[in-house]
Amino acid sequence: MPISPLGPSDVQEALNVSRETLEKLDAYVDLLVRWQAKINLVSKHSLGDVWRRHILDSIQLMNLVPEGTRIIADIGAGAGLPGIPLALAMVGNGWDGQIHLIESDTRKCAFMREAIRITQANAIVHNLRVEDYQSPKAEVITARALAPLDALLTVAKPIAAPGAVCLFLKGKSAKDELISARESWHMDVNQSASLSDPEGKVLIISEFWRGSP
Repeated sequence: MPISPLGPSDVQEALNVSRETLEKLDAYVDLLVRWQAKINLVSKHSLGDVWRRHILDSIQLMNLVPEGTRIIADIGAGAGLPGIPLALAMVGNGWDGQIHLIESDTRKCAFMREAIRITQANAIVHNLRVEDYQSPKAEVITARALAPLDALLTVAKPIAAPGAVCLFLKGKSAKDELISARESWHMDVNQSASLSDPEGKVLIISEFWRGSP
């Protein structure tokens, strides 16, 4: 059965974001749609349900970020998802940390910088490959639609602060990716059902290092 598209009010109700935050998210969505006509930022099909597929999907992580976190790294940030909406939602709830958006595509970085300028998101863009990022080390690492779990852990480990937590948005492949990654990695894993995808999961990974359990 098709899922009805969500709008701003649905996202506001689902996650209790402020009106000011919603206005900034709306400005981000408007910019995303306009730039999408020039460069490929997200799946064209996903724009028909942008508030579910991109905004709700991103800011649901807000409730999973450990208290006291100051530095978040969004690896392979692309159009700034989940990082920019997450930054807007968290700052709207009083957070005073910063999100570091790591992306190698120069055009996508230009979009993110413009989105940050317009929304005043508390985020910094790093135009480089994740493998070349060095500091600051991240207490939370996010990723969305980037790579299989084994590859994500490989690039996340060098940039992780001691005790770091990974929040990886995954679809129905989550179970198979976990099975495969456990062949090479020890990790503590919890899962949270996705608010945006009936088949999706948020993998919450901590205490991870290469090596069998």
